[in-house]
Amino acid sequence: MHLTSSKKPPVGLAVFLIVAGAIGFAAAFALTLDKFTMLEDPTAQLSCNFSVLVGCSTNLGSWQGALFGFPNPLIGVAAWSVVITIGAAILSGARFARWFWLGLNVGVTGALAFVIWLMGQSFFVLDVLCPWCMVTWVVTIPVFLAVTLYNLKTGIIPGSARVRRLAAVAYSWIFVITIACYLVAATVAQLQMDFLHRL
Repeated sequence: MHLTSSKKPPVGLAVFLIVAGAIGFAAAFALTLDKFTMLEDPTAQLSCNFSVLVGCSTNLGSWQGALFGFPNPLIGVAAWSVVITIGAAILSGARFARWFWLGLNVGVTGALAFVIWLMGQSFFVLDVLCPWCMVTWVVTIPVFLAVTLYNLKTGIIPGSARVRRLAAVAYSWIFVITIACYLVAATVAQLQMDFLHRL
């Protein structure tokens, strides 16, 4: 079973985590600044507000935007910083124990679940698309896929040889799988919100 004892670090994964983490951090930071602006002036027009359908104010001002009692973007600022740090550590030659990779997988799975819930709230309840939120959704999905499939194909997540082979194939097709996930989300949004005719 191929675990983290491999001599070859996952450089591609590391670079992707840094890039995706930087994008996610930028989106979360921008949302945090917008939340501060709203707290200072509830009537402020945010730069991310383009129309009734596309904007950040509704999401930031809703209870869904502070699910745990504080603004959701603060979670992103902290979490994406960790993702960037992990990617940089891998590039520098760090080797993580199996429990660390499993913990990371739990984290990205939780992030994906949270993002799916937020997408549902945007599509079905708030009826608005938040630009910076969508950036977070866009990077969270492939980060979950990359970490999970890497852990499956290397045996960090226990599985049969067939599961590891399938995971290795899927890992090489992450871009296509990610696009398919985007299309599913866009289809749900279109069916529920009819956003193409409302833009």
